[in-house]
Amino acid sequence: MSHASSPASARSAASRLQDNPTFQLMARVGHAVNGLLHILIGGIALGVAFGSGGQADQGGALAGLAATPGGTFLLWVVAIGMFALGLFQVLETFLVRGNDKDAWVDRGKEGGKAIAYLAIGISAASVAMGGSTDSSSQSQGITAQLLASPGGVFLVVLLGLGVIGIGVYFVIKGAKKKFLEDITLPAGTTGRTVKTLGMVGYIAKGIAIGVVGILFCVAAFTHDPSEATGLDGALKTLAALPFGVFILALVALGLIAYGVYCFARAKYARL
Repeated sequence: MSHASSPASARSAASRLQDNPTFQLMARVGHAVNGLLHILIGGIALGVAFGSGGQADQGGALAGLAATPGGTFLLWVVAIGMFALGLFQVLETFLVRGNDKDAWVDRGKEGGKAIAYLAIGISAASVAMGGSTDSSSQSQGITAQLLASPGGVFLVVLLGLGVIGIGVYFVIKGAKKKFLEDITLPAGTTGRTVKTLGMVGYIAKGIAIGVVGILFCVAAFTHDPSEATGLDGALKTLAALPFGVFILALVALGLIAYGVYCFARAKYARL
């Protein structure tokens, strides 16, 4: 009897934790700080498009926060918010019901979000404690380790295809407006604005992530881990294309739109 009831009691405990007002507030803070990071990344990318330097990725955004007055405090707010959001997604993964294919796909999506949010939280905490902010070097280091292992080329291609898949997921989520399932859309002009920000933001983020995945594949086929430069390298690769400045500026504005959408999600998220 106790064996049968233990999964149900665990679900009940997870559900109660999700419904806790303080925990929900921290998860909303997580959405807001995620928005702040995307606005900063988009701003740096805009600067890159028009000729100024900068590290246009999460590491560059965290370094920018660290350099501001009260930066260490802000970084800890980012870390705590992202940890809360990550834990919320872990609970979402656990609360998915069923054992059919759709249920496992949902678990994979929720689990992937949890890992992404927790990774940002760990990065923010690391920078707050004086750690490195060079995401490109970390990406190259992981790629070099994989390429040096047996079947390494296959593993890096698999990683690249996985990242491209995430990019496609973001584009589809934006184009089909599936992000509206995550929020309670307000009426009137505010609702229309949030919907537009979400569409533009998800599509732009999907394009940027897709290019990150392509660079992993390039690194695999050329046996050159320096090609796997993460988001910063992906955005700078866009800049090198014909009409690249225009393309990068559009994607940068899209990332800023995604950041503003995250602030709206902080307020209107269905928790």
